Amino acid sequence: MNIRPHRIINRRETREIKVGKVSVGGKSVISVQSMTNTLTSDVKATVSQIHSLEKAGVDIVRVSCPDEESTKSLKKIVKEVNVPIVADIHFHYKRAIEAAQMGASCLRINPGNIGSKDRIVEVLKAAKDNNCSIRIGVNAGSLDKSLLEKYKEPCPEALVDSANYNIKLFEDNDFFNFKISVKSSDIFLTVKAYKKLSRICNYPLHLGVTEAGSLFTGSIKSSIGIGQLLMDGIGDTIRVSLSSDPVDEVKAGYEILKSLGIRSRGVNIISCPSCARQAFPVIETVKTLEKKLSHITKPINLSIIGCVVNGPGEAAQTEIGLTGGGQDNNLLYLSGLPHKKVASSEIIDKVVKLVEEKVRENKQ
Repeated sequence: MNIRPHRIINRRETREIKVGKVSVGGKSVISVQSMTNTLTSDVKATVSQIHSLEKAGVDIVRVSCPDEESTKSLKKIVKEVNVPIVADIHFHYKRAIEAAQMGASCLRINPGNIGSKDRIVEVLKAAKDNNCSIRIGVNAGSLDKSLLEKYKEPCPEALVDSANYNIKLFEDNDFFNFKISVKSSDIFLTVKAYKKLSRICNYPLHLGVTEAGSLFTGSIKSSIGIGQLLMDGIGDTIRVSLSSDPVDEVKAGYEILKSLGIRSRGVNIISCPSCARQAFPVIETVKTLEKKLSHITKPINLSIIGCVVNGPGEAAQTEIGLTGGGQDNNLLYLSGLPHKKVASSEIIDKVVKLVEEKVRENKQ
């Protein structure tokens, strides 16, 4: 039986680069990133947050390096974590050089504020000497003054123009270990810029809608923007930018990839919104199951449907399914086939047990 088949998205061919041990671009999986919001100079707090992100499944973590104390802290941080660290650099090119020397796997530099060509060349040399990749991080909110004078306002052409200038500068200095982002808080500007850039270069692209907002609003904006691009085969690594716990960024990133059938992690719950036909409290059941199954990392599809309208159909497409039935006759399904009836009071325990058994079975 073909349970929840993955959709086929023809991904744009890009160069493959390395961010530490993680491949980005080429045929590698689309990686999920996040960024710490602790003071980087507070090594203990930063490492603790990175460990939480690792537990959530993050592939790459970025940390801000606004001062020398922060870049020096990288040496301790990288030794205590298991994921590659990207140093986020603005204004001070020397911070980028220090970060490369302290063990950062990648440098994010902002073309709008990093400084002159000579300074960028010095950063490229430090990256080469320390086997460090770079992200050209163009942002609509911090474009170079010359581009704002030329285009009058942030627009897709301005973002791509900034990226192009730096691509040529990198190539002229024999540096090719880089990826690019052209972000904006405006979805339309973001999508148009990435589409335009993807047509003229084959470097891996880091996707994101910058400063997207709170957990609820930002997740929706990011899903629309990042989702559109991924469906068109554009994008090699993603970061959902939220005013929330960075762990939420990772969860949202996986949900975007999961919804497109690109990459799965953990239990994917297909559930109905509930209505007067529900035979058990669907909303509370789903909330409880999400908490009790949060430790599962292996991909598995679970349907929780409150009545027989769509329940059997959804159960036919998931590894484990539950359909609400009258008079406490809810029906559990395994691999699309009826398994056993279960009382509403026993749903949580029975479903959790079946999921854990299924995961163990898949490991064997």
